[in-house]
Amino acid sequence: MAHYDRLPPELRHWLASAALPWSAQSALRLWQRSLRDTKGNLAAARAALARAEARMLAREAAKIWGAAHPAAQVAGNQGPPCQPRQPANAAAAPADRH
Repeated sequence: MAHYDRLPPELRHWLASAALPWSAQSALRLWQRSLRDTKGNLAAARAALARAEARMLAREAAKIWGAAHPAAQVAGNQGPPCQPRQPANAAAAPADRH
């Protein structure tokens, strides 16, 4: 918990609403790289964190539910297009009712 307490306030704020359980160390490493890449722009760094998390979530969704799952459809991680699901009883031919 002490590692989390030493994180920059902007990063702690972002982590509070993150979907994944980031470790303080990996979040700080990504935050510092994002700040460096965005020349200190906090909003752009937060957006970079959100994109990184979205990519990670898409990768996990593809592993768990397959590449066609909507959560797996993130820029740079496009899988095959989703096919609509058919109801379970749609496979059976309709019975003649005379």
